Amino acid sequence: MKNRIFLIALLITIVTPTIGQPVVGAAYMEGYLPMLEGKRVAVCANQTSMVGMTHLVDTLIVRKVNVVSIFCPEHGFRGEAEAGASISSSVDAKTGVPIVSLYGKNKKPTPEQMKGLDVVVFDIQDVGCRFYTYISTLSYVMEAAAENGVSVIVLDRPNPNGYFVDGPVLDLKFKSFVGMHPVPVVHGMTIGEYARMVNGEGWLSNGASCELTVVPMMDYTHRTRYSLPVAPSPNLQTDEAIYLYPSLCLFEGTAVSVGRGTQTPFQVYGHPSLKTGDFYFTPRPIKGVSENPPQKGLECRGFDLTDYARQMRDSINSFNISYLLTAFENFPQNQTEFFTNSAFFDKLAGTDQLRKQIFSHRTEAEIRASWQSQLDEFKQMRKKYLLYPDFE
Repeated sequence: MKNRIFLIALLITIVTPTIGQPVVGAAYMEGYLPMLEGKRVAVCANQTSMVGMTHLVDTLIVRKVNVVSIFCPEHGFRGEAEAGASISSSVDAKTGVPIVSLYGKNKKPTPEQMKGLDVVVFDIQDVGCRFYTYISTLSYVMEAAAENGVSVIVLDRPNPNGYFVDGPVLDLKFKSFVGMHPVPVVHGMTIGEYARMVNGEGWLSNGASCELTVVPMMDYTHRTRYSLPVAPSPNLQTDEAIYLYPSLCLFEGTAVSVGRGTQTPFQVYGHPSLKTGDFYFTPRPIKGVSENPPQKGLECRGFDLTDYARQMRDSINSFNISYLLTAFENFPQNQTEFFTNSAFFDKLAGTDQLRKQIFSHRTEAEIRASWQSQLDEFKQMRKKYLLYPDFE
């Protein structure tokens, strides 16, 4: 395994919880530009890949870096496609650089797409949740790089949910693009730390490892609360949605709406037949964001969690399953219709045990106790790969 870290960037100031603006890895250009000189470079990026007010691709081209291709993840290079929409390969109109979609015909770069490359620079803002697919794209890029003798440079960025670790650990029987590796729902790692874990634990195909360099941030710790300057995807437009996303996303395998098709996606939840809640909303198509949202045109009854999410930043550090339990217990009597896509729910949860526990009316305490031992094991493993002071 070949892992490199720029130690100069590890002189990190320990701060108290606050909304801060760490210096992202992409801004530490003197650290990685020398490694790109004379190289054929691919950049895996999207709309979050900013260096100040300028996109990383534009910045590198101005610096005479030979950027020969752009890899783009789910939601596209400019972040304008809704979740799950197939992305076509194209050409960036501004730079003329070919764009290779990793959310279209193939999610892993093919040997042909890697041919002639020397290095892939990965710079995408993650939100610290196992089923947010940017870390799956990272894993596939690393795997393709290992197989084709290409090095990978990860420019690190903050994790807005990096101040806790919680949730069930993925059972590999439920491995998918929304959960590739045995980590909990909330893993508490930056994308650079996550890359180190994937490499270090031999999670790439055939136990391979790629030549990996992580360019860390300055002025960041896992106690830092970070407000994202650019929305990471069309339905995560606010800090509140990002904080609630790990808990509410599991509803995507159920009949319950999480507010897609409203102005507050992932800040509310509800259903037309829910028997509790004092908040009402009606999902409607929003072009480029949610064009066919669940429960389209139907008034849903449920809860607005926006104010609660604002408290999470300072005082709450757990993956919350009480929303699921409340919705299930207050769903119409035929609760078998609650899980409209059991297979997808299990992939999001990383196990079928949570769904079975909900059906069995287990308490929140009982459910949380069932995943605790695996969670504790993960926390110990996680410590080996941290680049920044932890929250504990």
